[in-house]
Amino acid sequence: MSAQPFPLDPSLWHATAVPAPDCPPLDKDVDVDVAIVGGGYAGLSTALHLAERGVSCVVLEAREPGWGGSGRNGGQVIPGLKYDPNELVTKFGEEAGKALAAFAGSTADVVFDLIAKHGMNVPHVRNGWIQGAHMASMVETAKKRSAEWARLGAPTEYLDKARTTDHLGTDVYLAGWLDRRGGAVQPLSYARELCRAAQKAGAVVHGQSPVESLAREGTKWKVRTAQGATVTAAKVALCTNGYTGGYYPKLAQTIIPPNSYQVATEPLSDNLRKSILPYGQVTSDTRQLLLYFRLDHEGRLLMGGRGPFREPTDKSDWSHLERVIARMYPAVKDAPIQFRWCGRVAVTRDFLPHLHEPEPGLVVNIGCQGRGVGLESAMGRALAGYLATGDAKALPFPVTPVKTIPFHGLNRAYVAAVVAYYRMSDAGLA
Repeated sequence: MSAQPFPLDPSLWHATAVPAPDCPPLDKDVDVDVAIVGGGYAGLSTALHLAERGVSCVVLEAREPGWGGSGRNGGQVIPGLKYDPNELVTKFGEEAGKALAAFAGSTADVVFDLIAKHGMNVPHVRNGWIQGAHMASMVETAKKRSAEWARLGAPTEYLDKARTTDHLGTDVYLAGWLDRRGGAVQPLSYARELCRAAQKAGAVVHGQSPVESLAREGTKWKVRTAQGATVTAAKVALCTNGYTGGYYPKLAQTIIPPNSYQVATEPLSDNLRKSILPYGQVTSDTRQLLLYFRLDHEGRLLMGGRGPFREPTDKSDWSHLERVIARMYPAVKDAPIQFRWCGRVAVTRDFLPHLHEPEPGLVVNIGCQGRGVGLESAMGRALAGYLATGDAKALPFPVTPVKTIPFHGLNRAYVAAVVAYYRMSDAGLA
């Protein structure tokens, strides 16, 4: 495995994003109310909402805002969690489960509301998200999920085989369901504009300022960067997800960070665009190692899914996604692939986001589960509420102890093996 994660610049999003905001490295010691480690959606949303409350805060980002998963994902804004509303009630109890379902159902709203409120220069659409059922047992799951969310007032709809084929432009799925709350953004543009909004509100954001250590000194925390400058703060929020380093003991061992791979074709002709997702939805399917795909704002077809667990070494590491495109959309099989990229996803053992407070004033948010655009934007708002007030009711999830995944190294190896199997098998449509 490469010592360094895959760079950002080969991605479609880097090529088409709005210019990056000015975020110079931290070059002197500062004292603020809250230090935020990580300049992705969670960290930037936390900073924005803290600044709007009048709380002084500094964001420390190892490279540039949006460099990690926030600038590499598929740009799909999907409400909800991996668990359905009734499952959340079973898991957390009636009151907490319903509150969590309400939070999860609102995450896409947070994104589009922020874009509108701050006049963000972000290509975006909100025509819904479709989850396609890839096997017979998932047809009933699609019906159930649609019905559960509809009972809570969500604009959802079950799609039979014919309507799923009509909406997706491919006949490989047996059914599906449509959630009209979903949509898409240019993810790196959104991260950069979220940064600008936070800066305008009064937050300070420093890029090229990797955190080397953090330690409690009396009633304050001292966060030291690699260049030696420090931030002294009453509270610290760690928001690094799949790019979590070793500055807090064992935190990186609480997640598995597989790479999610994506390819994008050259912009398609008008005729081809009209035959693929003709109603403007985005989509992912019911596979355990799912496929996700959509058209971008310039008419490219994007296909994403799991690839090698390690960092990629050559173009063949994306070949399974190119085969998927050819099988799913034969008319596009000869379209040149213009971009290939990948980024890490933070997966927890129970497939839920985790909130920790292992020491007074140190709050950890980790585990985006591949739904980070909406989830982490909303989590940032919640974290800001908690950091500003100390009221645990501001948090959508219970605060739990830091627990490492048992046999973490073996679990990584197991996930890598499963990814390799599905990548090469027909079960993965590859």
